[in-house]
Amino acid sequence: MKRVITSRKKRSIKRRLNSERPTIWIGKEGATSQIQGEICRQLEQKEVVKVKMLKTALKDEDAAQIAFRLAQQTESELIDLRGHTFILYKQRKHEM
Repeated sequence: MKRVITSRKKRSIKRRLNSERPTIWIGKEGATSQIQGEICRQLEQKEVVKVKMLKTALKDEDAAQIAFRLAQQTESELIDLRGHTFILYKQRKHEM
């Protein structure tokens, strides 16, 4: 069951990551399986990942298409997309 994130939570995440530097950079190879794996790993640790795409990564797709595709592949939610930078959020699984 996927939870819907509230607009208040989205604003909070955007505000918190506004001054942070991206933790993942997508280069000329594009969104490879290694990039996807690293996003998943960081989402498990921190719940939130900031990703920056270089212009050379945009071959056949635009930034929005890549961001939406990565959000689907990592089962996360796209919080913000500005230019070539986007933020993904995935709620951590709590162990009982």
